[in-house]
Amino acid sequence: MAVKKKTVAKKVVAKKKVAKMPSADQKMAVHEAECALRYKSIEERLEAGSKKFDKLERLVWGIYPLIIMLFIVEKLGGVL
Repeated sequence: MAVKKKTVAKKVVAKKKVAKMPSADQKMAVHEAECALRYKSIEERLEAGSKKFDKLERLVWGIYPLIIMLFIVEKLGGVL
């Protein structure tokens, strides 16, 4: 009788473990939620990088006239 009780108890424990495991749909939902957060974070970082790049681009365009002006001054006789 004691052997049967142990076997029945093991089956009950096994059923409880199976019941606690998440289904494929639940795993997929959790995965999608995590990916949504990850992609939101990536997009925010890309946006911040884009703003920094725009600032650097403006700085470069600001340097071009200076370079051209120095080139012209040098060709005119080096007034400086």
